[in-house]
Amino acid sequence: MEPFRWQRRAWALAWFTVVYNLAEGAVSIAFGLSEGSVALWGFGADSLIEVASALAVMARLRHGFKAPATEAERRAVLAIGWLFVALALVIGLGAALQLAAGRHPPTTLPGLVISSLSLAFMLFLWRAKLRVAMALDSAALRSDAACSRACIQLSAVLFAGSLAFALSPRLWWVDGAAALLLGLLILKEGIEGLRATASPGFDGGCGCGHDGI
Repeated sequence: MEPFRWQRRAWALAWFTVVYNLAEGAVSIAFGLSEGSVALWGFGADSLIEVASALAVMARLRHGFKAPATEAERRAVLAIGWLFVALALVIGLGAALQLAAGRHPPTTLPGLVISSLSLAFMLFLWRAKLRVAMALDSAALRSDAACSRACIQLSAVLFAGSLAFALSPRLWWVDGAAALLLGLLILKEGIEGLRATASPGFDGGCGCGHDGI
């Protein structure tokens, strides 16, 4: 495939990431708040921050796949990193309060459905982004693919927690426990982003690290 076609595919994947995460985030937050699920609304909030990360990658694409990252891109990824850290702290606090009060959502069916869809879409995106990154030899796109892999991990945690509660409602604490684990994974995303901006080799990607097939 010619380079310009790979570039068009990279743009298409970036736009799909933005649109999908906007929809996923809005639906997850709405159901999370209505059902009282910290894990679900935290997952949704992370999806919305991932939109900002995807937009940062799109800004990187506009400058060319191998052009040096700009200071504006560094500041954008730095701000996104702090947003992840703040979200992780909010989720952790919410999960701790939920566990201390012995509260749990009446059902985790919305979380089960949303996480199942997310796993399917993110697995597709991760593999597709890796192929494009390798074809264009782009560090920024490899970093973006790693962000999709991080989303897979978050989706897997939400799915496991939702499934456990659906199978055994006696596990009232599972939503709070899943939220705590989600918070830790999101905190890891934030710290990796902050570290990436401090690196002399910063490439303008989301900071989640590089990946391989």
